[in-house]
Amino acid sequence: MMNSRIIGTGGYLPERVMSNQDLEKIVETTDEWIVERTGIKQRHIAAEEQSTCDLAEQAARQAIDAAGIAIDSIDMIIVATTTPDRVFPSTACLLQRRLGIHGCPAFDVQAVCTGFIYGLSVADKFIKTGASKRVLVVGAETMSRIVDWSDRTTCVLFGDGAGAVVLEASDQPGILSTHIHADGQYSELLHVPAGVSFHHAEFKSGKIGIQMQGNEVFKMAVNTLGRIVDETLQENGLDKSDIDWLVPHQANERIIKATAKKLRMPMERVVTTVQTHGNTSAASVPLALNVAVRDGRIQRGETLLLEAFGGGFTWGSALIKY
Repeated sequence: MMNSRIIGTGGYLPERVMSNQDLEKIVETTDEWIVERTGIKQRHIAAEEQSTCDLAEQAARQAIDAAGIAIDSIDMIIVATTTPDRVFPSTACLLQRRLGIHGCPAFDVQAVCTGFIYGLSVADKFIKTGASKRVLVVGAETMSRIVDWSDRTTCVLFGDGAGAVVLEASDQPGILSTHIHADGQYSELLHVPAGVSFHHAEFKSGKIGIQMQGNEVFKMAVNTLGRIVDETLQENGLDKSDIDWLVPHQANERIIKATAKKLRMPMERVVTTVQTHGNTSAASVPLALNVAVRDGRIQRGETLLLEAFGGGFTWGSALIKY
């Protein structure tokens, strides 16, 4: 059976940087309060004219360049996003048009912060069954468009960005396993309580944004991520010491540290970008991966554990031989 191997990574962050000091001017908060509770010092915010597809295109082109392949050799496009450009067509189809690719399947995945892991899992299955040979997987978000900027408990958390990988069929080890889960009974703990067909008037007016019960989400995230670490290692017959790098969803520094503790992994082996990126939802894992690949920390042959937890609740992991 063929393996799916990452042959290129990419990332893009909008030019505008919003610091905690900037937030102090628009909502009742302080830099000290934000850093103490989340570890976040700044986040990137898309320009008014920038769309999710704009961000996705930049990350995708960088990943394709890194892979050194012809764009038209890509035979599937998956975009994980909570903030699509339009109701339809999918952001993946819009990206396909931007890239000048014709005919291959292109679709979006919506699993909020776990979206990239979901997309990676789908792409891996298509490659392993022989249905695809090269898949572009992108996580892209403009979370600033659905944030309630008057809610100091949530507006400080989120940022915009995009990350991407190109997967290729290979006889060399690549994605060793993926694990994806969801439990909708917890949906009210982290959600946007409106949309196209439910409370759509409030949503269109901008009166409703992300709502979160922070303490409950924190507890669920820590416990759930701990279980998926065990699940992933057990399936692959590995010990915690066999993991070279943890690349987690960048939601909150405290959650990241708790997961690292579960792995007994020093923070020097954990890729953290939450301080400067904030929570970019589906974009956070591929953005963090791209940063660590490009600065030379992650090397070929190393074993990576990617994991995420998001609204739904959704959660997932990917064990990768890079």
